[in-house]
Amino acid sequence: MADRPKRSADGAPVGRRALLGVLAAGAAGLVAAPPLQRGWENFLGAASQVDRTGLTGLLPNPGGFRYYSVVGSVPRKDERNYALTIGGLVENPRTYTLPELRALPQTRVVGDAVCTDGWRVDNTPFDGVKLADLLDAAGVRGEGTAVRFTCFDGAYTESLTLEQARRSDVLVALNMQDKPITHQQGGPVRLYVAPMYFYKSAKWLSGIEVTEQVVPGFWEERGYPVDGWLEDADRTDGAA
Repeated sequence: MADRPKRSADGAPVGRRALLGVLAAGAAGLVAAPPLQRGWENFLGAASQVDRTGLTGLLPNPGGFRYYSVVGSVPRKDERNYALTIGGLVENPRTYTLPELRALPQTRVVGDAVCTDGWRVDNTPFDGVKLADLLDAAGVRGEGTAVRFTCFDGAYTESLTLEQARRSDVLVALNMQDKPITHQQGGPVRLYVAPMYFYKSAKWLSGIEVTEQVVPGFWEERGYPVDGWLEDADRTDGAA
């Protein structure tokens, strides 16, 4: 799940603000009714993929998350066609299927999901494979100092230094909130970088490439910090 840059409200048409207010009020009623929550979540996920106005990203969601994609449509992947490729400056390039990733030792990290737009979901559990374990299995070559991530939406990219990528609280995540990560949430596999803003936790993860230097990601190329540390982040890897 990647969050999006802040949108200015200056000069916004009154009609748009009024529409947003009406939609938000109706959405709040849906959120309060548990039987309707899943339908509302699915609606937001589907609508956000074709929404160029950004309105769907401002509406409340039962889980607190906002869904956003940088492209109009994202293909769906599952056990039949998902693949995660690890390559670049490694001794043992490898492609993992979804069942193979699930068969590896799993680690739980509980952290906050914090968007630069201002919304956050605290104490969110993620389960998956430590990125460090996958890098160790691949055998990073001496000249490798960074990791670049690509996604099967065909557009989004992210990056970390090798030191950041080896942190114990950086996961190739398969579950979120004790359930498989859905397509709308960036599944079936996404990155989770606990000590950084959520734009660093690339959705729809499909490629991990070890590089000689940090390659700025999608939002970094548009002005976001390359090191997206949260203000209270432990930069010494104090996570369990």
